[in-house]
Amino acid sequence: MEKTLIDESASCACGTVTLSARGPVLSMLLCACLDCRKASGTAHSTITIMQEKSVAISGETKGFARTANSGATITRHFCPRCGTPLFARTSRAPEIVLIATGVFDNPDWFTPNQLIFARSHLDWDHLPEAIARHQTYRPKD
Repeated sequence: MEKTLIDESASCACGTVTLSARGPVLSMLLCACLDCRKASGTAHSTITIMQEKSVAISGETKGFARTANSGATITRHFCPRCGTPLFARTSRAPEIVLIATGVFDNPDWFTPNQLIFARSHLDWDHLPEAIARHQTYRPKD
């Protein structure tokens, strides 16, 4: 499968924190776990996964760490000034950054190919019929 390459800018609502992402996107997905629903304030989060070396973050962020159902620690980072959710890191894969896709200035390239934690997906959140749905995490290849 061909990787999507991006060279994109992102920022929080007030512009205090900026992010640049340059390189291959590892995955584009939706997550309907309860934690992501609470963090996004809607029925699912929209996540772009990239290698840490492909992402540059400028400005101070605050993080909130918690233990996920998997036992891993997930730390969600946000702007301490305006509260915009920006990105997350997980102890399951410390070499990656999970970027909240909505912070990109122009995310027209984003095409989600899977929904994880479909077991807690809400019926009123209509998604494309063809999207792969996994009850928890996607099985390892």
